[in-house]
Amino acid sequence: MNKKKPCYIWDEKLIEECDRLPAVGGRASMVHDLIEAYDILKHVTVVKSSPATYNDLKEFHSELYLDHLKKFTDVQDDYMATAEDEECGIGYDCPPVSNMYGLVSTIAGGSITAARCLLLGITDVAMNWCGGWHHAHRFGAEGFCYVNDIVIAIEKLRRKFPKVLYIDLDAHHGNGVQDAYNLSKSVFTLSFHKFEPGFYPGTGSIDDIGTQGGTGYSCNFPLHAGYGNNTLEYAFERVFSCVYSQFAPDVIVVQCGADSCAQDPSGGANLTQEGYSNCIRKVLDKRKPTLLLGGGGYRHDNTARLWTFLTALVAGVDLDELIPDHSYWPEYGPDYTLPMDATLVKDTNKSAYIEECIEKINANLTKYLAK
Repeated sequence: MNKKKPCYIWDEKLIEECDRLPAVGGRASMVHDLIEAYDILKHVTVVKSSPATYNDLKEFHSELYLDHLKKFTDVQDDYMATAEDEECGIGYDCPPVSNMYGLVSTIAGGSITAARCLLLGITDVAMNWCGGWHHAHRFGAEGFCYVNDIVIAIEKLRRKFPKVLYIDLDAHHGNGVQDAYNLSKSVFTLSFHKFEPGFYPGTGSIDDIGTQGGTGYSCNFPLHAGYGNNTLEYAFERVFSCVYSQFAPDVIVVQCGADSCAQDPSGGANLTQEGYSNCIRKVLDKRKPTLLLGGGGYRHDNTARLWTFLTALVAGVDLDELIPDHSYWPEYGPDYTLPMDATLVKDTNKSAYIEECIEKINANLTKYLAK
């Protein structure tokens, strides 16, 4: 891999639309402003995003769903979801918003733009922190995700790269992406996530390995509450290296959900930038074209801390621990520093359990992928 600058997808419209997402309102601006405040942008190629076309979106989503989104032009606060809305997943965790079709086309466009940077050989690493919405399905929204930009981007990448390795580090299982490729041997999905009774989405057990022709090409590492740097790094090293060697991908896509970081109100995990970035380093060390996307992350200051750190990692920039002065600086109190601290929450993952999972995963890889 040569010295091409990494590509960073950004434009005002992309940030503006992502800021409108109900579950993460204002987050995109906070993330970008911290990256900008650290002056990382001069070390990357900033690429303006283009909205996805209807045909782009149709590469995964149904026309029925897309056409339904077009009806949401001016949503009032007292809007009551209809039965048709609920069939399309619009309601409880994915409430309607005005100009919903414009929102999904803009967000998907960011990830398509990032994929295009890899397809054209402009870069070897592209980042779109406004992407990563891994729960959306073909026929509807789910889990705060109105569009599965990941699947659409992967479909673009497959035009040049026959074998795609998708890695999901979000605290929640990437069910929408796995479901899209459950039957496929061309896309291998690898997810490390919290898996406990009552924890959304309730999928991604260790026995969930794909189906029919795609059996063995989905791999899930279900972790218990409180997993931190040591647990994830060890599991990732043991599994990723085996998946990589046996699947031999042409391109890698990583969903970098920040809700697995310490103190996130949704995740129940305990990672810091150190553990997270060590996993990303292992991916980058393979020197394959790589697409990095955002995802969950509901404590916005820590989400910005993580994605800024990862942007700097990709760009080869060292950052000062003190948060630079900028418009969101007050949000980083009381210490106003970049590193996030792990909490005292107990890691409930026992060594024997981790080894049992690794053994089972490796057995599946040998059974289904061994040449």
